[in-house]
Amino acid sequence: MKVLIVLTSHDTLGDTGRKTGFWLEELAAPYYVFKDAGAEITLASPKGGQPPLDPKSDEPMFQTDLTRRFTADEAAKAQLAATVRLDSVDQKDFDTVFYPGGHGPLWDLAEDRNSIGLIQSFVRAGKPIALVCHAPGVLRHVTNPDGTPFVQGRSLTGFTNSEEEAVGLTKVVPFLVEDELIGLGAVFSKIKDWGVHTVVDGQLITGQNPASSSEAAEALIAVLTR
Repeated sequence: MKVLIVLTSHDTLGDTGRKTGFWLEELAAPYYVFKDAGAEITLASPKGGQPPLDPKSDEPMFQTDLTRRFTADEAAKAQLAATVRLDSVDQKDFDTVFYPGGHGPLWDLAEDRNSIGLIQSFVRAGKPIALVCHAPGVLRHVTNPDGTPFVQGRSLTGFTNSEEEAVGLTKVVPFLVEDELIGLGAVFSKIKDWGVHTVVDGQLITGQNPASSSEAAEALIAVLTR
């Protein structure tokens, strides 16, 4: 099983003066779900090299057993420091792709032509894709072969408006994931803020928030191995 994980290269939280990036739990949890299942993992990002970590995601209140495992794993950290450039990867080399969130992807991956094309190539090859938290927002420009939005009519989830409001960034982010996906015709579902919620619709797997990362990765493996 060959898994591609795509991370953001964007580190600026709008005009707040604060830093952002990827959310640690959303990388660490799926990383070990895949690794413990024997998968071969490749990490990629638009710029390559070390992607920016949202510093908030490494604060004590957001740490988990898996984030602590990751930060103590020298091999994993070395792999993270040397992500390959997104424009160098080919869908044909992988069985699936997983997108962790964090706020960063809303600025770069959502608009990145390489990312959009990569997702479309996975979809058209019939391979499953998974995205968690803010990452479903990177589907905003992904289309079907006939030009219609990929998410139109599909059941999915992602970071909700109320969760964005709870972290005080509704006016900072370039768009709200829930509103954007619903506007494109997606069948968006959600549960209480920070609850574990994963939706599987054929080859598309989505998770609502960081707590849903492990479940989304497990659902992806289930689709791959069924």
